[in-house]
Formats: sequence, structure tokens, C-alpha cells
Amino acid sequence: MRTLFSYLPTLLLVGFIIWSSKSMLKMGGSGGLFGQNKKKFKKFNAEKNVKVNFADVAGCDEAKEEIMEFVKFLKNPAKYERLGAKIPRGAILSGPPGTGKTLLAKATAGEAGVPFYSVSGSEFVEMFVGVGASRVRDLFKTARENAPSIVFVDEIDAIGKSRGKGKGMGGNDERENTLNQLLVEMDGFSTSDHVVVLAGTNRADVLDSALLRPGRFDRKVYISNPELEGRKDIFAVHLKKIKLADNCDLEDLKGRLAALTPGMSGADIANICNEAALIAARHNEESVKLHDFEQAIERVIAGLEKKNKLLSPEEKKVVAYHEAGHAICGWYLEHADPLLKVSIVPRGQGALGYAQYLPPDIYLYTTKKLMDRMTMSLGGRVSEELHFSSVTSGASDDFEKVTNMAQRMVLQCG
Repeated sequence: MRTLFSYLPTLLLVGFIIWSSKSMLKMGGSGGLFGQNKKKFKKFNAEKNVKVNFADVAGCDEAKEEIMEFVKFLKNPAKYERLGAKIPRGAILSGPPGTGKTLLAKATAGEAGVPFYSVSGSEFVEMFVGVGASRVRDLFKTARENAPSIVFVDEIDAIGKSRGKGKGMGGNDERENTLNQLLVEMDGFSTSDHVVVLAGTNRADVLDSALLRPGRFDRKVYISNPELEGRKDIFAVHLKKIKLADNCDLEDLKGRLAALTPGMSGADIANICNEAALIAARHNEESVKLHDFEQAIERVIAGLEKKNKLLSPEEKKVVAYHEAGHAICGWYLEHADPLLKVSIVPRGQGALGYAQYLPPDIYLYTTKKLMDRMTMSLGGRVSEELHFSSVTSGASDDFEKVTNMAQRMVLQCG
């Protein structure tokens, strides 16, 4: 018996090796070793329909026009092919996070009504060699069999980074193999294969040049943060789902909220609408009112109100004078952003007070405007110097902003 126990670990190890060898032989079947070859992509419009369409996407009209052409081609390819046109192979949707790249791809699938295969770039990369390339082959084989169809690769920068960087890591080689297979599959379509590839990324600058060339991704669609009219349209989409007060004028509310949210993305706007509904529910209100939206915007911009952070009367006075310095400069300077609100209620991480401004949607900044912004940022520190015998550390964040602004003025704007 003792002899049997001494051989037991060896027998278990041999048994495991035999079992894993048999599993490796089944690779390419239903599961492969530890199920690594299992299909990772999700299929829509066959097993379940996509209920999102272009009416649900607002604030990116130019991008919608670009993508609409793919939908028209997939619905009626003969109209274009009779004139000798070829279907564009694919489009890269790039832009800041939260601008609606994935939503636009879903809307394309909903409008076209063709099979839609969705997969994330990170799902191709595994520790096992060859699995990523195998999954790419499997994805495109299925898409071709069900053509016309759309393939959407979200966060394509996970596999599409420029090759030849960071050699010596096994994972990097596997990522390159996956990218090479993707390049081959995208070039391997015949002109009769009505398969469109859409890809989303917010890091288009790191992608391999071979991936971006015409013939693979013919269109580069940039989706930026929405401007005033775009924000109005996005609010219109999200406000439909919220129970508003009976005396609330929707047009007036849309315009006011769009003006209060400069530079925000579609995801930020959706978050504000949801926060406003949560605040109204927390206060046992019957409907969502304007002041709920204003509180939600404050919470998103400046953070949660800190009710347990008690300042001494002297500290409160310093914060009040500091914020008043910002406010007075913002009020009197011609080129500074319009001042909306000043608060000395502690919020967020370390903010003892804040001044809220409404910067307009502009792309060219004059020297006067930048100088006035810097003056406004330093107004708090100047106010402290004028009214107190000693200054405090409260202006550290302002100095950081002014330093960055001054460096960009010299290094980037000349």
C-alpha cells in the first residue's frame, strides 16, 4: 500500500499528460484545449435582432452619412455594381471615448438587417499560440457563408498595433500572428463577397499602416464630441425615456442643458440624464425637474458634495475670497469664458470650492483669449494676497493649469 502511494503522483501526472494530448488532438472541434478555440463572436440579426437604428444615434450626422452608404450597398448592391463600383471593404470609426462608435455600428446592423458579427479585439489574444489567428479565420469564414453581412471589431488596437515594436515577448508575437491573419482575410475577399468590416478604436495613431490602407479600411470616420446642436439632439433622445414635469417645455429644456454641458460626449449626456432621474427618485419627486438636471451636471463636473468635510470659519473665508477672485476676473475680462456659478461647498477629490464657466464651442484661440484665461485662473491667488497676510496652498491646481497653458502657447502654438 505504501509503495502504491509513493507512485500515485507519477501516475496522476502521466494521466494528465495523456488527457491533455487527446484534448490537443480535438483542437478545432467543439472546444479544444480548455475551450480556447470556442467561438467568441456574437451573432445578431439571426439569433436575435438589433433594435438600435439611426434614429437612436444623435450628434454625429456626418459620420451617419458616411456609414449610411454601407447600409444602402448591402441592401441593394446591384445598383452600384452595374456602374462598376466595388463595395468599400471597411471603415475605421475613431474618436474620443463615449462619442458613440459602438452605438453607430449597432445602428448600422439594425438599419441594414443583415447578419452582424460583433467581437472585441482583446478576445482574439490568448496565451495559446495560434488561437487568435484561428478565431479570425473562423469569424470571416462564418461572415462569408452568411453574406451580405457586417463584421464589427471593437477596440481593434488590441491586435492592430504597429508590428515590429517590443520584440522578445511571446504575447507580442501571438498578437502579430493574429494581425497578419486579419490582414490576409481582409485582402482575401473577392469582389462578390458582400462583407463589410467596421472597427472601433480611440487610438487610431497606434494602428499598423498596412491595416489602414485603402482596400482594407477604405473609410476613416472620425467621431468627435458633439457641438451645441448635436448635444441638443442627444438630449432629445435620452429625455424621451425620462418622466419630465408637466409644465416642462422640452425644446427649452434641451437648449438649456446643451448650453450647460460644453465639451461633453454622448456617454456623459446619458449619464447626466440618468443621474437627474436618480436624484429626483432620491427626493421622492413625482417627475424630473430642471433643478435635478442642474444638480446632476454639478455632480458630473465637480464630483459628489462632501457633507462630512467640515472647514473652519477661517478656511471658509479663504476659500470664499479665492473663488470670488476667479469670479470677478471672469466677470470683467472681455475674452474670458462666461461665469455661471461659484460655490464654496467642498466637492470631489480635494476641491474646497469651484467656479463653473460656460466655454463656447470654438476651435481657434486668440492670444488675448488665452491670456485672459490665465489671468482668470490666477485671480484666486491674487485675491488671497490682497486680503490675507499669508497665502495658502489652495492655488496649486490653478498654477498647474496656467503652467500647462503657457507651455502649450509656446511649444504648440508658437
